[in-house]
Amino acid sequence: MEDKEGLLKKRLTEEDPEFKKLMEEHLTFEGILADFNERTHLTPAEEVERKRIQKLKLSGKDKMEAILAKHRGK
Repeated sequence: MEDKEGLLKKRLTEEDPEFKKLMEEHLTFEGILADFNERTHLTPAEEVERKRIQKLKLSGKDKMEAILAKHRGK
């Protein structure tokens, strides 16, 4: 059984285009970061890119959390 948070995320993914876009970006960024994390060595440029992706992922997560907060309790 899914918890309330999971159900809310699922509903927002289906009903809110901005939330859906942020969720898709979040998953994409997770995949990119997983690829970087599997490497034994990163070039300086790859390290900068990894940090950039981490910041984008965190920013998107903050935006998703703000949307979730608005819809909790409704």
